[in-house]
Amino acid sequence: MTSDFIQRLPKAELHLHLEGSVDPLTLSQLSEKHHTPFPWSSNRYKPLPDSHRTLSVDEAAALYNYTDFTGFLMAFKAVTERLRDPEDFELITYRLVEKLAAQGCLHAEVFVSVGVIFWRGQEFDALFEGMERGRLRAEKDFGTSLLWIFDAVRHFGPEEGEKVLAKAIQLRRRQLGASGSGASSVVGIGIGGDERIAGPELFEHVYAAASKAGLRLSVHAGETVGPASITGALDVLKAERLGHALHAAEDPALVARLVREQVPLELCITSNLRTSCCLSLADHPLRAYFDAGALVTLNTDDPEMFQTTLVHEYQIAQDAFGFTNNELRQLAANSFRASWLPEERKRELLNLL
Repeated sequence: MTSDFIQRLPKAELHLHLEGSVDPLTLSQLSEKHHTPFPWSSNRYKPLPDSHRTLSVDEAAALYNYTDFTGFLMAFKAVTERLRDPEDFELITYRLVEKLAAQGCLHAEVFVSVGVIFWRGQEFDALFEGMERGRLRAEKDFGTSLLWIFDAVRHFGPEEGEKVLAKAIQLRRRQLGASGSGASSVVGIGIGGDERIAGPELFEHVYAAASKAGLRLSVHAGETVGPASITGALDVLKAERLGHALHAAEDPALVARLVREQVPLELCITSNLRTSCCLSLADHPLRAYFDAGALVTLNTDDPEMFQTTLVHEYQIAQDAFGFTNNELRQLAANSFRASWLPEERKRELLNLL
């Protein structure tokens, strides 16, 4: 049961995948709309066996039952198989913001898997227009703001990452030119996917070019592999925020560095357990990182696929790790400080705490 304090606590979420927010009801509705195989332009990736028919809500929910990281990746593909037109992306964006607002989440920075969309042979511009319609309509209706992080897929390789970066730069410049306000909803880039296949060093030039273009830098690191992936993200990619950083705990010197440099850590407790990247709550480093003085934030990663919510992650911190209300307030403050909002807006949100 979630406490009233956690429900009402103003907070932000910084590690959240748009596609992973699609709930079973929405997935069932999308499968009814798109019940024929995706018209792939490439033979590298085939439709999943169930992509030719409508899924019931129970069948859609069953797709989210898996036991390891590879199973999660397959579930993720099952969802993206049904995301095909701008209206689909408008719908899932709007519903995501609605759910976040109901949990006291005032701001979110959301990954969208542009790398997967390109790999499927789709054009992204029209889909982005749908995302933006959903974002703007939801912000007006619910008050929660949202910024986009364009995510490349590391195991697709650096050339595919370059395409994602080019699109991020193009759409960011287009928005900046159109708004005249110096603001864009495209705030950064990231690389997700399978660390076991592709290390951070492959993407050095992609991240250097992104930084030069004014994009902020997030890296999934230390989720499925050891501390070297985190060190590479920091030293080679110049990461400003780290997603997961789970295995930094294996290297005390690295943890000390993360504390010293106050590198924001996007921790995702339930995600790490569901993918078996962390075998038990007792093994999770949340409490150790926080007590050491690291800039820790709590996040859901893929909330529907992991059957969690942001308030549930805060409740886990309290129930399983003994976080007091004041410590939870510190986690919420960290989420605002580590965000890529303008400093004035950060101060406004921090003042609410």
